[in-house]
Amino acid sequence: MEEITKHINDTNASYRHVGAGDAKNTDLFLDNEHFDLFRDCGDQVTVRFDKTNLTQAILFIASILPRKFDQSANHYVVNYSNDFVFDQLAILDSLFKENGVSVNTITQVWNARKDVLKKNGEIDNRFYFNNLLKDVEFKNHNGDVQTTKFTIRNYLAGGFSELNIKKAADGIFDIKINNITESYNDGKEDKLEDIAISQLKWDDECSRQQIFYGAPGTGKSYTINELTENENVIRTTFHPDTDYSTFVGAYKPTMGLQPICDEIGQTVKIGSTVLYKEQITYEFVPQAFLQAYIAAWRKYAGAGENEPKKQFLVIEEINRGNCAQIFGDLFQLLDRNERGFSEYPIKADADMQKQLKKELYGLSVVNANKINALYNNRNVVSEVFNGDILLLPDNLYIWATMNTSDQSLFPIDSAFKRRWDWKYIPISNANKGWTIKVNGNKYDWWNFLEKINTQIGSTTNSEDKKLGYFFCKAANNEISAETFVGKVIFYLWNDVFKDYDFDSNIFKDDNGETMTFDKFYTAESKDAKVKEDKVEAFLEKLGVDATGQQGDDENNNVPNNISIRVNGKEIKYINAVPYTAVEEYVKMHPEMSAQQVIDVWEPFKKCSMRSWVVCNKEEHDSMEPKYANYSYEIKCSDGNSIWVNKDGWMHYPENQKLRDTINEFMSAVNNSNLGIIITEIPA
Repeated sequence: MEEITKHINDTNASYRHVGAGDAKNTDLFLDNEHFDLFRDCGDQVTVRFDKTNLTQAILFIASILPRKFDQSANHYVVNYSNDFVFDQLAILDSLFKENGVSVNTITQVWNARKDVLKKNGEIDNRFYFNNLLKDVEFKNHNGDVQTTKFTIRNYLAGGFSELNIKKAADGIFDIKINNITESYNDGKEDKLEDIAISQLKWDDECSRQQIFYGAPGTGKSYTINELTENENVIRTTFHPDTDYSTFVGAYKPTMGLQPICDEIGQTVKIGSTVLYKEQITYEFVPQAFLQAYIAAWRKYAGAGENEPKKQFLVIEEINRGNCAQIFGDLFQLLDRNERGFSEYPIKADADMQKQLKKELYGLSVVNANKINALYNNRNVVSEVFNGDILLLPDNLYIWATMNTSDQSLFPIDSAFKRRWDWKYIPISNANKGWTIKVNGNKYDWWNFLEKINTQIGSTTNSEDKKLGYFFCKAANNEISAETFVGKVIFYLWNDVFKDYDFDSNIFKDDNGETMTFDKFYTAESKDAKVKEDKVEAFLEKLGVDATGQQGDDENNNVPNNISIRVNGKEIKYINAVPYTAVEEYVKMHPEMSAQQVIDVWEPFKKCSMRSWVVCNKEEHDSMEPKYANYSYEIKCSDGNSIWVNKDGWMHYPENQKLRDTINEFMSAVNNSNLGIIITEIPA
């Protein structure tokens, strides 16, 4: 077997925004019998894409309306716009480039998976590929630079595509998509429904009024951003001082040129020229709600015979404001009919009427009769554009976030709650590979979250106090000790455990005394610094071990009878000596670029059992993954990274017959006048 062809159903297709932890975008499932083609390839397969073929595929996708949009377990139908097509073609233009030059083909390495052992001990008998995602930077239809993820799945139409994979003479598997005009259905997935968008009953992910709720850091805002990518969004944040006027709009004083008038109100002139001066005037200023409302109706007027574009109003931290006061009579508008329009329009006050009439003057809707028919043929569209009434159109989506642990809450009554759909965002691993960097060691962020959330749950019996993956932000996938203490430790000590007695051993220092928050900082000067040894002790007592980034196994530990220090910093792992030395050098020379640092440390490769010690990104990316992954990344001041080899470092102080690469490295560094001193003394 040198070639296979697979009919694609929705399990392997449907265009979707790529979000964190979206396994459906990272996996491609094939039939087990197709495994014979890849049986001799090991666990990695190199595939090749053709630009022309993918271009034809995306144009085909845009032509079969409606299309399913998938996100996790939710599915709905979505129209494709000209902007969508433009953006997809721009993505391909950016993807098919090498060193800035356009190419017709590119390759990608996929992981092949067969008979994988699950966590529960069972065998996953399916055959599939993963590692399908590739970051792509492109300019969208507005000329803005964006980053997205390429995946072959976005070019496959469920029921309408065939995936052809053929092994070429060079051992690479050529990927080709064949589009078929007659829908194929194997019974595993429903056919794409041939209905118009306006006839759809949208599911909860496309609900017009929806509150995303969960513990802090679960990614509520992140989820909304993913779902509203390339959509029109107006965002506001509620707080205790938010009221109707700051949410909807009100008259506000503004400075402007006004004609000078005399005592009887006549304008003052010099000759025929009217004199002006800066004066305070009052103008109606629309706020977030009214801005989104006006934008939505303008989109309706500009759509002609087509479906209008969506307009989103996103309210962050909705429960931190008094919703009853903020929404006021707008509350009635939240009742939507089956088409998504407000069931009960409300009358606009005089000030708002003037503003709406000014903003919507002269606009009309081609299919106004269809909207009017929902209200017993009352001419509501004309009333809307005249500013007489307020009525939410079906293209206006109001989404909000709510932290369930927030202590500054206003109660939300049941009548208000009933007018929203609620989407719970659970705590989950976003698989971004974030680590906590403390004392030169790295601790897995998700491992920490699992451990601390277990402690929070057993102590407080509450899910709301737990931490989500995005509780704090990582810089270059690292959370510094300062960020960890300032955000995480502060939250744990002051919001979670403060009402409990800190009885657990994780809150005790080496002397058995309770670790108060202030003990994580020095008290020697006004500029307090984090005591990283205290942070490290807390993590280790919690059961979070340093990751393999710093030293991968116990066999690599520095022997108990010696102590190795790099510029006074104690080293726990033998292979940490080289990268710690380079890291200290980078800190000492912030003026040096990544390449300059590489040039300084290049001669030291003679001390290594491997062919390199320090390399740049291009060299790192060209390595086999097993070697590339066993390295330590250091960010330099010019924004570029270097990698230090962790492989092949040995230390045999008691056996002179064996090559001691660490001893060679220490001697070379100490004799180099680099300002790096490596010492080894009896422990």
